Amino acid sequence: MQGLYALKPWYSRRLGRIVTWAVDKGISPDVFTLVGIGGAVLAAGAVALGWWLPALLLLGVRLGGANLDGAVARARGVSRPWGFVLNEIGDRSSDLIVFGGLFALAARTDGMTSTPALLVVVTAAAATLPTFASLAAAGAGATRRNGGPFGKTERCLAMVVATALPGILGWVCAVVIAGSLLTAALRLRAAHAELTEGVAA
Repeated sequence: MQGLYALKPWYSRRLGRIVTWAVDKGISPDVFTLVGIGGAVLAAGAVALGWWLPALLLLGVRLGGANLDGAVARARGVSRPWGFVLNEIGDRSSDLIVFGGLFALAARTDGMTSTPALLVVVTAAAATLPTFASLAAAGAGATRRNGGPFGKTERCLAMVVATALPGILGWVCAVVIAGSLLTAALRLRAAHAELTEGVAA
C-alpha cells in the first residue's frame, strides 16, 4: 500500500532537469535539504495565515527538496551515511515546522488551549510514528520502508485541506492520526515478517 508515494518515480522524472543542472554545477545535495526545510518554514507561515494556495505551492518546494537531496547525491556519486542523517533530520524537522503552522492556525481560529489546537499537537506526535517504525526496523537490519497508505505526501495534502477548510480541522487531524497509526502498524508488520523469516527457517 504505497499511497501517493507510488507517484515518486514520476515526480522524480519531473525533477530530472534540476538534478542534471545540480550535477553540472557541482551543487551539494545538502543545499536541497536546506531548500526543503526553507520551503517548510514558508509553508508553515502560509498555513498559519490560512493561505491554502501558497501553502500548496510551498509544500511542493518542501517535497521537492526532500526528493532532490537524495537524487542529486546518487547522481553525483556522493551518497554518504551522514547525508542520510541530514536528510532524515531535515524531513522530520520540516514535518514538525509545518505542524507548528497548523497549530498557529488552530490557535488563531479557536484559541491556544482549544480542542483543535491540542488535537494538532497529538496529530504531530502520531505523524512521527511511521518514520520511527521504519528507522527502528532499518536499525535492526530490515528494509527501510517509505510510502503509505499515509506517508509524507498524504500529510502535506492533509495540511492543505485543513488550511483551506479550518472548520474541519478536527476531522483532518483524525484522518492523519488514524492513517499514521495504520501506516506504522503495516511497516512494523512487514519488518517483523522480514526479520523473523530467517529465524523461522
